[in-house]
Amino acid sequence: MWFRRDLRLADNPALLAALAGAADTQVVPLFVLDPALSCPAGAARRAYLEASLTDLGMRVGGLQLRRGDPVREVAEVARAAHASTVHVAEDFGPHGRQRDLDVEAELARHGISLVRTGSPYAVQPGRVVNKTGDHYQVFTPYSRAWRDHGWRTPLEPPRAVHWVRPLKNHPLDDAPIPAGLRLPAAGESAAHRRWRDFLERHLGDYAITRDRPDLEGTSRMSTHLKWGEIHPRTMLADLALHPGAGAATYTTELAWREFYADVLWRSPGSAREYLNPEFARMEYDRPGIRFTAWCDGLTGYPIVDAGMRQLRSEGWMHNRVRMIVASFLVKDLHIEWRHGARHFMRWLADGDLASNQHGWQWAAGCGTDASPYFRIFNPTLQGKRFDPHGDYVRRYVPELRPVDEKSIHEPWTIDGGPPGGYPSPIVDHRHERRESLRRLKMLPVDGHVKTDPVSALGFLR
Repeated sequence: MWFRRDLRLADNPALLAALAGAADTQVVPLFVLDPALSCPAGAARRAYLEASLTDLGMRVGGLQLRRGDPVREVAEVARAAHASTVHVAEDFGPHGRQRDLDVEAELARHGISLVRTGSPYAVQPGRVVNKTGDHYQVFTPYSRAWRDHGWRTPLEPPRAVHWVRPLKNHPLDDAPIPAGLRLPAAGESAAHRRWRDFLERHLGDYAITRDRPDLEGTSRMSTHLKWGEIHPRTMLADLALHPGAGAATYTTELAWREFYADVLWRSPGSAREYLNPEFARMEYDRPGIRFTAWCDGLTGYPIVDAGMRQLRSEGWMHNRVRMIVASFLVKDLHIEWRHGARHFMRWLADGDLASNQHGWQWAAGCGTDASPYFRIFNPTLQGKRFDPHGDYVRRYVPELRPVDEKSIHEPWTIDGGPPGGYPSPIVDHRHERRESLRRLKMLPVDGHVKTDPVSALGFLR
């Protein structure tokens, strides 16, 4: 069993397939530390993965850990174990798909089969299509078809597995947690504890509180889902037992995750390039001191700075705030979305390629949204609406803790300016909003400059 993004024993179809194919119930619990994936990952993701692997290792009496190119390492372990099959959950990402093809070819040279069973999704990418067999381009019709398609019920964990390790282990990555970074508990048991706590305490109000970063209204399950410590099918089965707006809304959020995976599967180049390439010709500014201020949470806009500091301190950011800081980078600072997406992937413990890249493209107006670019978040109004008392800002921006509710989202209006060395706004939002719309108006489409912003977006319909 080659574990990848499925670091759990329960509801793991690939693991059950491996056990079913082992006449002597002997299974090698393999994980390969692939430098192609670990090197680009930030410290938060590497540290969390180490903790999750440690947890899984304790559950199986020790993982078979190898480091290097999976093409070589998987074949070497399989041959040492005299295995006839290597079992995996299918990977639908651009790198993972090619890696598995390469591993499959190498295994075949030795008479060993790579068997794909299940995936990290309730409905695997490519399954949800419209009546003509085409893939959905926007979310809402996809989500309806996704629900209609449905998913299988969760599977029980395996019984009586004899875990074996035929080769010497390589050490785990040395992934110390950076100073000031606090990561959540990792592993399958931690995932289920957090999920049960959310169901009992927060699901009922989720539809109302999920956009409030000042409240504990979200599940924070994204990191557990990223590493497959719990399967979304397990969560959907639990949600089905809780009729109401909270469960329906949370199910829709899981559908977003699967929609973005489907988009990336059919457009693998969108991991790095524009889903709508016309927007690559828009006028952007080069990253400079303003980009550094954004990264460091020193823009002078409290809700933006609180989000960027939360990212650095927790390896996570509230979803509403992710949208706000992304809009600010692209439409107030006019910096290309790819710079922000790269920064997020460097710091997020839940850094999922499909969700991150396409969430950024949605915010930047070049993704799957049906009417994208005119959504330009006003950071001050967003702060007042979703952090009305300023509690979220005060939690992550200590310079503003003495500021009252009236001024917390506009500290530049205080007599004498912002307190505690907190910066004044680095840009004027009203001016930058007009500038964004001017750049949209000048966007070349098919070699021509569209003078009407609405017609400039016509190609997206």
